[in-house]
Amino acid sequence: MAVNTDFIGRTYPPTAPYAVSRAKIREFAEAVGATDPVHTDVEAARAAGHADVIATPTFAVMIGQQCDAQYVADPEAGVDYSRVVHGEQRFIHHRPMVAGDEITGTLTIDSIRQAGGHSMVTMRSELNTLAGAPVATSLSTIVVRGGE
Repeated sequence: MAVNTDFIGRTYPPTAPYAVSRAKIREFAEAVGATDPVHTDVEAARAAGHADVIATPTFAVMIGQQCDAQYVADPEAGVDYSRVVHGEQRFIHHRPMVAGDEITGTLTIDSIRQAGGHSMVTMRSELNTLAGAPVATSLSTIVVRGGE
């Protein structure tokens, strides 16, 4: 089954809320080698003007990939996950993610183009608080490799 180009412009319902916790922020910061105390020490984060510890900029991938999974798992999309390669990931940050945030993501398929027998799918996830305040935009491109 080929990647279904009718999905261009499709928007999925918001994901379930993702609870951003101090523990998750700490674990992610340690995993990526982020040593700034604003990611692990509440007092350092508050001294820097934040309400609590803040996530590293790449922490948004945790929620962005949950959004992307909606598309990849959609049987009508025609994506064979065994043939997927992650092509690119970018973020536009509107404000730092802070411990205590609850974030939902709304996924839109921005483009699907063919190149060299492969499908390049660009997805955009708008990450917002439960109140609807924008936190980050996740832009992800996957390559669905064509047949052998």
